[in-house]
Amino acid sequence: MSKFKKSMLAFAIVAGTVLAPLAVSAQGGGLETADGESVSGNASNSSSKKGGGFYDIVFGSGVVGMLLWFALFGDGILAIYFCVDCSILIKPEKLMPARLIDQVQRAMGEGDIVAAMEACQATPCPMSNILLAAFQHVEEGFDVIQEAVNAASDLEQEKLMQRLTWISVCSNLGPSLGLLGTVQGMILTFQALASGAAGDASALASSIGQALWTTAGGLIVSIPSITAFYSLRNNANRRILRMTAVTMEFLNGLRNVEVAPEGGDAPVEEMPA
Repeated sequence: MSKFKKSMLAFAIVAGTVLAPLAVSAQGGGLETADGESVSGNASNSSSKKGGGFYDIVFGSGVVGMLLWFALFGDGILAIYFCVDCSILIKPEKLMPARLIDQVQRAMGEGDIVAAMEACQATPCPMSNILLAAFQHVEEGFDVIQEAVNAASDLEQEKLMQRLTWISVCSNLGPSLGLLGTVQGMILTFQALASGAAGDASALASSIGQALWTTAGGLIVSIPSITAFYSLRNNANRRILRMTAVTMEFLNGLRNVEVAPEGGDAPVEEMPA
């Protein structure tokens, strides 16, 4: 899946999540009373006065509040994008393709390390990088090969973690933006109290409601993001360990393999006495 398709998928999910409550609040219902009079207008006016609608919460919180809400929406979009991107990135067929495993296993069964290296070079992926690191040190002894495999595994794990970390960044930004919105709402509340609006309970309740809504919005972004981060991180670590184990299984056959020097014949396998 291309980056454009993943971006469109993330945008569609977030757009549906955001526009649904906006549509509900804007519609205001169409119920009628027993006398046949519509109450949708009265309900809409009442909700706008109370500031209880989602539209009023977002666009009635001042310039700073609107910027905070847009930042929360952007943070949610990025969190969904990175979750989708990383879930595709750590799929087994992306990390260790079955075709590569079969080709290397067949080459190692024949004692042909050159063919195994060519298969790895033809299929770039984390698994092929780990195998190539091992094959490139085949003349230096099995202990050196193990060190090269461990170093390559750590490098591939770090590459995956660098991508996954962006999900953690989005999950940490959510509560921070929500807290900033809460502080901004409380500032508006105390400004209203200082200006003598203590008797207007609806205005005070609206300011406090806006503050709490931003906190809720930050938590709504943070909780799924941090859950997805730890789940994807654990899956990535487990698959890195699996790749290392498969590599070491292949390399067990290199204990009795000699590689001809450069310019010589192809590597041959020593026959046990």
